[in-house]
Amino acid sequence: MNIREIELPGIGKKIELVTKNNDKVVIVIHDDGRREVYHFDDDDHEESISSVTFNDLESRQIAGILGGLAYKPKALETIEMAFNDLIIEWYKVERESRVANHTIGDMDIRNNYNVNVIAIMKKGADKMLSSGPETLVEAGDTLVISGERQHLKRLILEQLTKKTG
Repeated sequence: MNIREIELPGIGKKIELVTKNNDKVVIVIHDDGRREVYHFDDDDHEESISSVTFNDLESRQIAGILGGLAYKPKALETIEMAFNDLIIEWYKVERESRVANHTIGDMDIRNNYNVNVIAIMKKGADKMLSSGPETLVEAGDTLVISGERQHLKRLILEQLTKKTG
């Protein structure tokens, strides 16, 4: 994650975050305790698509939630055993991944990786619950995939993350 802090004289501080998946979030911390959070368009980091304002108390509560103070997920090993080593993962397809602009069938994900694509969340919130081999995967789509951990890791590394070389 790339983080940049900027002083805003008379206002407070601005913190810009760009995640590994190229999501941009800006947090403005006002001297009076207010926090504004802005989320930017994936394709245009100058275009804010949503924002929310929190007071000081709300900000601290959100920080606790994000930090795991309000809810601690169950141990993954317990969940894996309950499903006999089956994992369900949500993964956002990176802009320069190998699978971007190819169909599920082109990549032959089920046969090559022993992984099933359960659903695709398209950018703009369209859901495709019964995606087939002809379904086009695009950068920014979130794939809901299932399989064993080592198969999911291999698919993510080889197909869903940024191309290397």
